[in-house]
Amino acid sequence: MQDNKSSQITLLISLIYWCVNIEKYMQETKKDSNALDKCTKLLQSQLEDLIKLVCGKIEKPMRTRLMCMITLDSHARDISGQLHNEKCFAPDGFQWQAQLKAYYNPEKKDADMHICDAHFMYGYEYLGNGPRLVVTPLTDRIYVTATQALHLKMGCAPAGPAGTGKTESTKDLANGLAKACYVFNCAPEMNYETLGGIYKGLAASGTWGCFDEFNRLIPEVLSVCAFQFGAVCDAIKENAATVEVEGETLALDPTCGAFITMNPGYLGRSELPEKLKALFRPITVMVPDLVLICENFLMAEGFVEAKDLALKFFTL
Repeated sequence: MQDNKSSQITLLISLIYWCVNIEKYMQETKKDSNALDKCTKLLQSQLEDLIKLVCGKIEKPMRTRLMCMITLDSHARDISGQLHNEKCFAPDGFQWQAQLKAYYNPEKKDADMHICDAHFMYGYEYLGNGPRLVVTPLTDRIYVTATQALHLKMGCAPAGPAGTGKTESTKDLANGLAKACYVFNCAPEMNYETLGGIYKGLAASGTWGCFDEFNRLIPEVLSVCAFQFGAVCDAIKENAATVEVEGETLALDPTCGAFITMNPGYLGRSELPEKLKALFRPITVMVPDLVLICENFLMAEGFVEAKDLALKFFTL
């Protein structure tokens, strides 16, 4: 377990160093307009070194760790190149602000996570040595919407066709912030008491809940659910120490969060009540960038020329 814990800390430190380096190179663009381009080449060189390591004979835990590093470092390289191309040379530029960033806070001796004007503490939840999702432009948009929803003390509601990454993106954001995220597959058989118990657990433990296929619940249950989740949101907005759900008062951890994913237009789906819609910030999720995902898979298996190969595979 100790070996697996190092995976999360390694990824966090890598993210902190990336943020520090990008902002350092942004400062250098005042003297050299190609500073960020040099940063991109440096990141590409580091990425190729990781790909060469994957080609060797290594144990499975280390291989998983390296594949996570490759996934996140390839995104870091792409963002550095995008910042250079779009001439975003200031740390307060939107293209940079919209990225999930990590900074070490020497006063608190802790890590802070920033994205736009939303700030979070790193959660330090033990999540094991699992894989990480390929970060595409769609993933970035989901991250911004979800974190802004949490910043505004609301839930987030990704909606779209099956297989577009709604639930996986939510789980990966939780991984990035080191928060435990529990996925609940909603069914018409679930009643308001079941949901009330789940909300109590989330509010007291500060964990995230992702309610998959939320609109499969019957309208009567959704109506009561609006009052249950509304009570939690109101308590967080008021900075209250406790929250009352279904007549029970319990301690409140304000870092809890709720996400609902929906497939609109399918048979047997309910329309959400207006009161419930107001508590969740919506985002439409469409087709993911399959070329980028293919490129990451190829790099993780040891292909250096993955970008060109990925385009050929996708075209085929």
